[in-house]
Amino acid sequence: MTQPTSSLGAAGALPDDIRGFLAAPRFTTIATLDPDGSPHQAVVWYALDGDTLLVNSRVERHWPSNLERDSRVSFAIYDSEEPYHFVGLKGRAQRLHEDEAATSDIMALARRYGRDPERYQGQARVTYRILVDAVFDYRS
Repeated sequence: MTQPTSSLGAAGALPDDIRGFLAAPRFTTIATLDPDGSPHQAVVWYALDGDTLLVNSRVERHWPSNLERDSRVSFAIYDSEEPYHFVGLKGRAQRLHEDEAATSDIMALARRYGRDPERYQGQARVTYRILVDAVFDYRS
């Protein structure tokens, strides 16, 4: 089994191979912390934005309330074509958009993932920018 690697370039820049991996529309598991410190996970869509990720949710879901209280977050992005490969990220979330701007964000994500963007009209949404602190590239 190959040891995981962890590296960010200068000023938190994602390595080119990781950026290429994240550019594909993959599903990711987001992990946040509940008030009692236990982990909470959900499968979400994401978009790569420079060296950050954007994630979006309905406001009333569990994981956004966790991020509002504690911004620490981690992700596991699975490679469906190479089942023994995934990329892990650790970072901090910053609220980026809500209301109409967040609805525009989820509509863009829906197009990225091949879904009908119109189904998200009228929902109360929130978008977070994930500032990446650590990257782990696991292969075996």
